[in-house]
Amino acid sequence: MIENEFNYIEGKKVAFLTLGCKVNSYETEAMEQLFENAKAKIVDFDEIADIYVVNTCSVTNIADRKSRQMLHKAKKKNEQAIVIAVGCYVQAAKEVLLEDSAIDLVIGNNRKKDIIAIVNRYYSDQDAYDVKDSVNIIDIAEDGFYEELSIQSVKEKTRAYIKIQDGCNQFCSYCIIPYTRGRIRSRKQEDIVEEVKRLVENGFKEIVLTGIHISSYGLETRTVKEQASLRAEDGSMPLISLMQELNQIEGLERIRFGSLEPRIITEDFVKTLAGIDKICPHFHLSLQSGCDATLKRMNRKYTSEEYYESCVLLRKYFKDPAITTDVIVGFPQETEEEFVATEQFLEKVAFAQMHIFQYSKRKGTRAEQMEGQVPEEIKHKRSEALLGLNKKLRNRYLEQFVGTDDEILIEEEITIDGKTYMVGHNKRYVRIAFAADGTPSNEVKKVKNVGFLNDDVMLSEIID
Repeated sequence: MIENEFNYIEGKKVAFLTLGCKVNSYETEAMEQLFENAKAKIVDFDEIADIYVVNTCSVTNIADRKSRQMLHKAKKKNEQAIVIAVGCYVQAAKEVLLEDSAIDLVIGNNRKKDIIAIVNRYYSDQDAYDVKDSVNIIDIAEDGFYEELSIQSVKEKTRAYIKIQDGCNQFCSYCIIPYTRGRIRSRKQEDIVEEVKRLVENGFKEIVLTGIHISSYGLETRTVKEQASLRAEDGSMPLISLMQELNQIEGLERIRFGSLEPRIITEDFVKTLAGIDKICPHFHLSLQSGCDATLKRMNRKYTSEEYYESCVLLRKYFKDPAITTDVIVGFPQETEEEFVATEQFLEKVAFAQMHIFQYSKRKGTRAEQMEGQVPEEIKHKRSEALLGLNKKLRNRYLEQFVGTDDEILIEEEITIDGKTYMVGHNKRYVRIAFAADGTPSNEVKKVKNVGFLNDDVMLSEIID
């Protein structure tokens, strides 16, 4: 921790922009609260500010370019402002950023907690400060400490994202994240519980556990043999132990996972999870491909059949769970036969929703150097086919809930075709609306689903 007795930040206008994932969003909110504690004023990114902080993303080359564009946009707004690049793109391309005259400070991952002290040090002697001072960018692969960032409140009024771990050890061939986020490291369970309690006291009823690879929560100090012996049933599995303690927090109504590794879905795990009543039956299991040959090239460590067995287990212990996923089309060397195998597998699983991505080269990954790069027009054609399949599967999943009783956490008021509705999500993360009747947001209400408001929103009526 860098210490500085002067607070040069007091009264300064500070603007933030977040690119990328929910982990970045969480970390941005934590940094905002650090600046608020230093008596700065948080303003919108489109306003003229004294300090601009861009929390960058580096998951694709496009994300890199977007990060650079936003940093330059900030400097154009106010040439006298301090422009700060933080996050994953800093880790991936620090040499580029250190030479960029539009950027005044670069702060890598695991140093965001020190941002106030770093900015104070910069203000204390700008003439002597060297932006090339790499003390703000650590070797993330060698750093084994979880960066202690926390939040007191969040901008969203009903649902709070809680970061529980960082880093990834999977090294999928298309992914840069292990190099920008480092190895797995977990937050202390007691710190997570205390943060959730604070948020619940501030009115939040639902939390979403997020991280880079949350299935590895608490496993960094355990050998492979020790991990194999962990049991959800006896509470020795850290992620289950955390769920069980969070489940006891009075006032918390829902616990939702951000994303899970398919291999964590064992009968022991799912059976124990089903006994935790606040768990939402909504499981995002990233697939990427339904073809075993493609999965092997991706360095995904499961087969399509193993993935399918995980889905069967979830449906055995949870009623109509929403199983969602990510799929990459056009991965290097993907043949038409491999694509068809994926397409057929997706229909076999019958996902509640799929996020379809066209493969994009990422500099520094093994996939970038693979032969057999798929032409863009073929990627687009395959993507369109899966988007059509997603719409069909999504409609099929939602239709089964017409005429059923449900429960929604109300989030906001919206107007569609001149009519006003209250909208929220059920535990399966299905968006549901009912005619506005004065019911406030952040209330849990029982409803009956009567049809569809549009393709994305179910229409319901309040049950008295």
